[in-house]
Amino acid sequence: MKIALCNEILQPMPFAGQCEFAKAVGYDGMELAPFTFSDEPHLMIPAERTAIRRAAREAGIDITGLHWLLLTPRGLSITSADEAVRRRTIEVMLRLIELCHDLGGSVLVHGSPAQRAVPPGDTREAALARARECLATVADHAYAAGVTYCIEPLAPSETQIINTLAEAAAIVDEIGSPALRTMIDTSAAGRAEEESIAALVDRWLPTGRLGHIQVNDRNRRGPGEGDDRFVPFFAALKRHGYGGVVAVEPFKYAPNGQATAARAIGYIRGILESLDGHG
Repeated sequence: MKIALCNEILQPMPFAGQCEFAKAVGYDGMELAPFTFSDEPHLMIPAERTAIRRAAREAGIDITGLHWLLLTPRGLSITSADEAVRRRTIEVMLRLIELCHDLGGSVLVHGSPAQRAVPPGDTREAALARARECLATVADHAYAAGVTYCIEPLAPSETQIINTLAEAAAIVDEIGSPALRTMIDTSAAGRAEEESIAALVDRWLPTGRLGHIQVNDRNRRGPGEGDDRFVPFFAALKRHGYGGVVAVEPFKYAPNGQATAARAIGYIRGILESLDGHG
């Protein structure tokens, strides 16, 4: 498996510096938040895409994909009752799929809780139906681009719809596209699921529905900085032969992003080396 760093952790460091730092402390890849590049990242010109790929290549690190897709431009929503808003949102989603492909990434993680909120006065069922329609619309485009589009379950404290892996998997099954899958965010899963994160791997990874992993503690800090224990989780990933990306995505950085990123990769590499030693 590859261990990637979500690049917003290192803001406002220039992207070339982010790549160099991540490589130096032991990451294999960078998972990019489009908003860190501009307010309209879906409109990034070819020269800018080339520069991003070059910076990663020169640092010797992979660009693994995109996450936090709909923070910018402002006003996007896959649940809005306004059809024009949804059309604009779908257009951004389609262009981000192309961006992921152009940057050499293989996976997009659709979290963006604020952009899938249930509109005031609306029902959860109606909002979910509109979200499902938007996801179905972009799935074929992801397949044509050769990337995987992952629906991220998020805790009820963040959003009212798609809170569990079972809910996300139901949408994946209903749409039925080989490019549409779900994923585990360990912080969200720890706050929304009844099973442990290791048990979730045992239950869902063999089904083929999981396309990605993000790791962070339930306290929103990096793995190893809270009460969650990740040895059983990584043991489960290895037991099932997971060969995808595990992305480090904390939201609280102490004392800063660089320290958080370095601490996380040291913790994860220690676990993996321990597991290999007992293999």
